[in-house]
Amino acid sequence: MDQTKSEGGMNYVEPVMRQNFLEYASYVIIDRAIPELRDGCKPVQRRILHTLSEMDDGRFHKVANVIGETMKLHPHGDASIGDALVVLANKEYFIERQGNFGNIISGHRAAAARYIECRLTPLARETLFNKHLTEWEDSYDGRRKEPVVLPVKLPVALMLGTEGIAVGMATRILPHNFAELLRAQIRYLLGESIEIYPDFPQGGLMDVTDYNEGRGKIRVRAKLRPSRDKKTVTIDEIPFGTTTESLIASIETAVQRGKVKISSIEDRTAENVEIVLHLRRGAYSSEVIPQLYAYTSCEMSVSSNIVVIHDRHPRDMSPAEVLIALTEQIKDQIGRELAWELDQLEIKRHHLTLEQIFIEQRVYKRIEEAPTQEQVVKEVYAGMELFSELFIREMNDEDVQRLLEIRIRRISAYDIAKNRKDLDDIVRAIRETKEKLWALQETTIAFFEDLLERYGDQYPRRTEIASFSAISKKDVARQDIKLSLDSKTGFFGSDVKGDRFQISVSEFDKILAVSSDGSYRIMAPPQKKLLPKKVLYVGVFDEKEGQVLTVIYRDTKKNPFAKMIHIKGFIHDKEYELIRDRKGKIDKLFLGACDQELHLDFVPQKYQRVKEATFDMSTLQICGAGARGTRLAGKPTAKIRLL
Repeated sequence: MDQTKSEGGMNYVEPVMRQNFLEYASYVIIDRAIPELRDGCKPVQRRILHTLSEMDDGRFHKVANVIGETMKLHPHGDASIGDALVVLANKEYFIERQGNFGNIISGHRAAAARYIECRLTPLARETLFNKHLTEWEDSYDGRRKEPVVLPVKLPVALMLGTEGIAVGMATRILPHNFAELLRAQIRYLLGESIEIYPDFPQGGLMDVTDYNEGRGKIRVRAKLRPSRDKKTVTIDEIPFGTTTESLIASIETAVQRGKVKISSIEDRTAENVEIVLHLRRGAYSSEVIPQLYAYTSCEMSVSSNIVVIHDRHPRDMSPAEVLIALTEQIKDQIGRELAWELDQLEIKRHHLTLEQIFIEQRVYKRIEEAPTQEQVVKEVYAGMELFSELFIREMNDEDVQRLLEIRIRRISAYDIAKNRKDLDDIVRAIRETKEKLWALQETTIAFFEDLLERYGDQYPRRTEIASFSAISKKDVARQDIKLSLDSKTGFFGSDVKGDRFQISVSEFDKILAVSSDGSYRIMAPPQKKLLPKKVLYVGVFDEKEGQVLTVIYRDTKKNPFAKMIHIKGFIHDKEYELIRDRKGKIDKLFLGACDQELHLDFVPQKYQRVKEATFDMSTLQICGAGARGTRLAGKPTAKIRLL
């Protein structure tokens, strides 16, 4: 194929690929991975709940049957439906379980779908469905109808929490407490400020300092309980995002690496978490608990990133913004339900009124001699027209047909008192419904308060909000690396059996080494490293405060100098110079400032009158590492000593 055809082919393929990719990306974002704001569900969750509603007869259904029915609406196979149903059931809000649905605490998987059963909870039946006010669309194959969104009356998006990865974006909505969400909605409707934080079924502790209104992160911790003798630590609750198996695995890894002083782990978890950690001899809980937080999954950082579908577009929102939007939506939904109920009451009132006139005024007698169906209808219209001032609305053919369908037995057994009582009840219900519509905000608050009273105690807060400081691994690291310097060979490190500078450090410490030629370096604890033969100092370098050194040296002409420097920034293993003259020699090295007095003996010379001098070291000021320093005397010096 020549170049022109090749380029022409690419020009043809590129727009096709671009269009197909955009369609795929839009489908994944809107119809698979990101939940809809209005009902808080991904499509698979919505289809599962709708299917359970269609199947609901009050009894449990085999999960395998529910999956099969849901497959009529969901085109992605039984595995995705089964996994989503188990996750949704373990949220405990909308699906009641029977059988082994796995364990979010231990991480055990659910039993096969043919062995477990489920049904809707009373809360789901009451708050998720209303066929009369549901918007419908065709299913993927056009054979059935499915809801565009469920007409929910709960902040489902924040209750359930969810994670999803789409093309170019992801969402992570942390679950919140049911009762706290309803109370926050009531506060919003009353014009008060709202503040909501996540709540996890695993329990544990939570620090929300960096939550940043749902756009930051939180830190979660396990609840650790030391024994009275401080020789064991018991884990009673685990952090969100972990299981007992994953937590124990992280502890075992830390023990193998020598980070945590634990001799054995005993998992007694049954219905509640109970992991007993037996400490090593000589170790105490006050030492081990910070190590667990620093080196294991006993402390985790969890990010929050709320992305939902709003008006068919992905939108980044805060928890408060989501709750406010959903509260307004629920208020509107309650208003729509009341309007529909009012309309049904008016229809029922209309029918009862017509029936009352038709029977009590004996309008039905007019049709006895009517020869045709048309004449029958005319007689009904004519007879009813005499009482038109009692009508609720104008009568139509459908109303006439309804009157003609009244059986003779019912006419003969007609109870005037009962009919009038029914009409009075309907009038009273219409008045009450209108009052609720006129005070829609108060009606919505009453709805939330009623849910709180009946269901709030079933969902107590499980995660305790606390404030705790971050534990640095460096702060709890064990000082178990032994370093030393072999003065004969000049090797320094953990693999060296030396006779000088024997120190114990942790893996996070930095080591400062200064040699007599004026060179120094800062390094991680080495296994074996060659240093200049005459090493003046080796010690742990303080990364926060740095290190102040006072250096007294002589250059190649034996002129004496002194300088005090503050070492802060550094590059690992890079060699730095304390003195500018590489052939000079350091005579004295002090850590920190030196306030003593020096005695200088000058090099003997012919006709020399002044043979010595003194210098007060307390007068030195800090200077840069590249500076020459303060000259101590104007003559070459043979010997420097402290007074």
